[in-house]
Amino acid sequence: MSDITPPLHASETSDAGESFTHLAEASHQPSQAPAVPEPILTVENLAMYFPIKSSIMRRTVGQVQAVDGVSFTVNKGSSLGLVGESGCGKSTTGRLITRLYKPTGGTMTFEDQDIATLNTRQLKPLRSDIQMIFQDPYTSLNPRHTVGTIIGTPLEVHNVVPKNKVLGRVQELLEVVGLNPEHYNRYPNEFSGGQRQRIGIARALALQPKLMVADEPVSALDVSIQAQVVNLLQDIQKEFGVAFLFIAHDLAIVRHFCPEVAVMYLGKIVEIGDRESIYRNAQHPYTQALLSAVPDVKQAAVGGRRERIHLEGDVPSPINPPSGCRFRTRCPIAKEICARVEPPLLQTGPKHKVACHFAGELGKHPEHPLTSRLLGVDDLGSPDPGAGPAQSVDTGAGYADTWFDLESRSFGRN
Repeated sequence: MSDITPPLHASETSDAGESFTHLAEASHQPSQAPAVPEPILTVENLAMYFPIKSSIMRRTVGQVQAVDGVSFTVNKGSSLGLVGESGCGKSTTGRLITRLYKPTGGTMTFEDQDIATLNTRQLKPLRSDIQMIFQDPYTSLNPRHTVGTIIGTPLEVHNVVPKNKVLGRVQELLEVVGLNPEHYNRYPNEFSGGQRQRIGIARALALQPKLMVADEPVSALDVSIQAQVVNLLQDIQKEFGVAFLFIAHDLAIVRHFCPEVAVMYLGKIVEIGDRESIYRNAQHPYTQALLSAVPDVKQAAVGGRRERIHLEGDVPSPINPPSGCRFRTRCPIAKEICARVEPPLLQTGPKHKVACHFAGELGKHPEHPLTSRLLGVDDLGSPDPGAGPAQSVDTGAGYADTWFDLESRSFGRN
């Protein structure tokens, strides 16, 4: 791979004031979605509840609702970005996809096979197809093993290559991720943070997976190294056709790497859509608040400043989440219906879904709930005996041919 970005030396690192976007786009343009989307992973109503045990009788006294009713698709050779505050369930979702956790409910269809219910023996052939890049490059690598052992062990476990060719394959992988292939006999403590993350990428790439779950793979790195690692992942995706579930909290990185973005809050997806829909026309108050916190270097250069949206209060506990809309306790536009009725993940565009009774552009949210007639309730959320649901609201994965137009308040299509 001749287009792999080599590691920068200390003298080549960029000024600290430069943004990630500028550094990344210097060599790689933002990733594009495939012309003909074909799902490799379809997640429907995924849930993960962790039991809370009493200290004396060890009885279950409660549950942590880490993930509750999440649905999305990841297309072949493409990337889905999963963003949100710490504790919203992003990493748990990634670990469910890789089956490090067994889900409480829901389905995860990987290439026409539901992997949510498979046992350990049934999962082994699929382990090579779904790999994970962990967040911390310092704790995810065993300090007692050499790099050659770390990368070579998956090759031996899955019998990918003969034992006498494992070393050669390890050296090839080190070269692919921009490291010196002769350093296979070194230990992780002899590498920098960026180099360790490249080792983790090489380990995940060793089995030639079809899907990678990247759990905040650059959050522990400085900006210039972040750009290198993300560009490396773009090269790998282009070269090997790997699909990514990219978990992050940095919206600038997600915008560069992921053609599609899902926003999570307290275990649920509150908005999902393609890159342009989310970043230019966010319709959920939580997404709008997140985007307002992203530094805009270009806007600052011309003397402008984006108005920051400050959310009051703390994130509620997933042990006892709020009724109705989980964001309502911090939402500046919440009304009574938000406490009584959970908003559906309503499709509002060709590739845009939002879970909000008052969805709309920033500063243009409607006075009356958009979803009341769809759900058969009045504006306060009480059942309306004279009306039933106008049309079934599809909250599953993927996008339908029809959607709810926010201006006309009716279903239509282009």
